[in-house]
Amino acid sequence: MSPAPDVPAALARVGPRLRDLRAGRGWTLAEVSAATGISASTLSRLESGERRATLELLLPLVARYEVSLDELVAPPAPARRRRSSNRPGVTSLPLTRAPGGLRAFKTVLDPGVGEDVEPQVHEGYEWLYVLSGTVRLRLGDRDLRLPQGEAAEFDTRLPHAVSNPGTVPVELLSLFGPQGERMHVRARPRGR
Repeated sequence: MSPAPDVPAALARVGPRLRDLRAGRGWTLAEVSAATGISASTLSRLESGERRATLELLLPLVARYEVSLDELVAPPAPARRRRSSNRPGVTSLPLTRAPGGLRAFKTVLDPGVGEDVEPQVHEGYEWLYVLSGTVRLRLGDRDLRLPQGEAAEFDTRLPHAVSNPGTVPVELLSLFGPQGERMHVRARPRGR
């Protein structure tokens, strides 16, 4: 059984999050009041923690701010620290918290890293995007160089290896889906 949520702590976080959402959009209390029908004084008291948040008050606000209730009451995300993978010269930062499903990582490869690694095969599907530098992707019988701004998508049951053949660190984003789970990409055709 999971532990009971800390309701007072969750409610205490709502006010500052509402204030941050409003300030981040550059809106005044009067503007939010006009859009939601909640008085500016009630909004101010909600943001300062002087008024307890209720569904009746939060529902119009989450609609206005285009966020979910979960985003307002969820506990703060734990601080993420970079962790080195099992290979020297590789730093991976997980960008998703939930285990399973699609997982996102930002990875930095030091110069020369991975050049001696044999291509591997495993269940899944991967998408990667090169943020800086040039990545070498050995994929089946193909040997590809992906410069900054290039992306690749592949079934990980195909032998593959990613490395940095250059003299500067490479930064890349990767999405990985287990058991062949694929990302759905929508793109507008060129010229339209």
